Amino acid sequence: MQIRIIVAGKPALSYAKSGVEEYLKRLKPLGNYEWIIVKAGSREEVSARLLERSEGCFRIALDERGETPGTRKFAEQLASLEMRGDVKCIAFLIGAADGHSPEIREKSNRVISLSSFTLQHELALLVLLEQLYRIASIKTGSPYHRD
Repeated sequence: MQIRIIVAGKPALSYAKSGVEEYLKRLKPLGNYEWIIVKAGSREEVSARLLERSEGCFRIALDERGETPGTRKFAEQLASLEMRGDVKCIAFLIGAADGHSPEIREKSNRVISLSSFTLQHELALLVLLEQLYRIASIKTGSPYHRD
């Protein structure tokens, strides 16, 4: 299954850049992960770009209003999607500083929150990548995740 992480704008903060690079490097041998950057802009412009780049995918919008699954539950949910025959691609959508438009939330198959805190979008990207790596380590039996 293909996993697309679609985000508005490149990380500008040095810790976010290095963290994103590190987790993308770790994920590379563990699956088909693609990081797509769309041009930042207004909420509506970014939403249109995110929807366009996620066409045909099972969309998961990252938004503070979404449900907050724990790591194990999130892993189970992704495994369940992987087992379905109709889902070939999962797209995680991360907006810019102004967040997602109502249209993104409506057109997404799921809306999740990484924390009950509001996260800066570069930090949200880094947290998502770490969780995807953690889930991949659970699947492979690596000792990275500890319950």
